[in-house]
Amino acid sequence: MSTTMKAGPDGSLLKERASAIGPLSSVIRHLSSVICFLSSGKAMPELPEVQTIVNDLNAADLIGIPISSARVYWPRTIAEPAPGSFCRKIKGCKFKAIKRRGKYLVFDLTDGYTMLLHLRMSGRLHLVSADTPRIKHEHVILSFADNRHLRFHDTRKFGRLSLLKDPAPVLDRLGPEPLAPGFTVKVLGKLLNGRRRLLKPLLLDQTFIAGLGNIYVDEALWEARLHPLRLASTLSKPEIRALRLAIPRVLKRGLKNLGTSLGTGKTNFYSVASRQGRNKDELNVFRRTDLPCPRCKAKVERIIVGQRSTHICPRCQKI
Repeated sequence: MSTTMKAGPDGSLLKERASAIGPLSSVIRHLSSVICFLSSGKAMPELPEVQTIVNDLNAADLIGIPISSARVYWPRTIAEPAPGSFCRKIKGCKFKAIKRRGKYLVFDLTDGYTMLLHLRMSGRLHLVSADTPRIKHEHVILSFADNRHLRFHDTRKFGRLSLLKDPAPVLDRLGPEPLAPGFTVKVLGKLLNGRRRLLKPLLLDQTFIAGLGNIYVDEALWEARLHPLRLASTLSKPEIRALRLAIPRVLKRGLKNLGTSLGTGKTNFYSVASRQGRNKDELNVFRRTDLPCPRCKAKVERIIVGQRSTHICPRCQKI
């Protein structure tokens, strides 16, 4: 057995026993888990799911409530600074604003700090009373002066929190927001121009467009009648226009339905209010293998593109 550390409410590090795992085996296990997750077709939170969480948090009246303490039970959840420093620095701060940038939750704090949270595969937030017993996989707990806890729960332990003075180095490398007024046909055309990459991997690249993931890329490509294996540089002007219309359409549908939950397991999406998203019922191709295409009735097919499970209509989306 080896000893790992967790940060207590005063910023001190508490000893915690853990099984000894060599560095190489840890990396292999991590990569194997990621590859299995990606190829399984399970979905990470994307723009609509993250925005739904932001909306829930803003409705919960957390703005202006002092953070009385922080506790970290899984040190790797804190990307920076060190867990003890995180706990000390965030104590006494208040949320000034809660926003989204791409798939990041962005918490503007007093004292000039910004807290970034990336949910990754299975992260979610629980807002509960302080006397609620901690459950397994609640790795970070922020205690508020009004006797509430905001708890980060992450079954797979890939989510990350950062407390930064300047979030620009992280957020400025993200691509444009696809729901912003400035995301026009002209802008998308310039982004695609000369890109010799397959269409789906490019759309999943967060430095290209921020917030898109496996679900909404598959749905947008179906809406636009584009095959995910097309080279991005080969799209015609009408096809670029169709894609520009499709991306916001599927994202807004997901937002209206409070996100997409694909099951009831621990790794599925739940909002802060413990609601599941309803968008699954309005998906046209994602996770609908062998079911009829809503447009032409051909059977939806599942293929692998860039190690990602991908769903297409072979008749509507010709390569």
